[in-house]
Amino acid sequence: MKQHIAYLALVVDDYDRAITFYTKVLNFNLLEDTRLSETKRWVVVAPPGSTGCSLLLAQAANEQQKSRVGNQTGGRVFLFLHTDDFRRDYHNLKNNGVVFVREPAEEVYGTVAVFEDLYGNLWDLIEPKY
Repeated sequence: MKQHIAYLALVVDDYDRAITFYTKVLNFNLLEDTRLSETKRWVVVAPPGSTGCSLLLAQAANEQQKSRVGNQTGGRVFLFLHTDDFRRDYHNLKNNGVVFVREPAEEVYGTVAVFEDLYGNLWDLIEPKY
């Protein structure tokens, strides 16, 4: 048997606002944007060069979902972006206005810094040592 996680749903407040942030600020690729209904779209983004799991940007449809935008994990780091060049991507993100809440550090597993996305979700930017 072979399985893999294809998408991870990220609850957002607005499709177009989220697409702009992920493609213009984080420099992700927009892989798909398909209208499913008047209020629902299938929007998929992924980092450049990615061949694994992608983010499905899911616009909050009710008050319960809206309450989770930016805090899907109770304030814990939620997403982990691996890079082959930490310094390049760290500086590019900072130049694009991304807020880092923990500056770069050398850890046993690699170089890491924590940043916030548009909604306050926490991400690790990591250049692994492997």
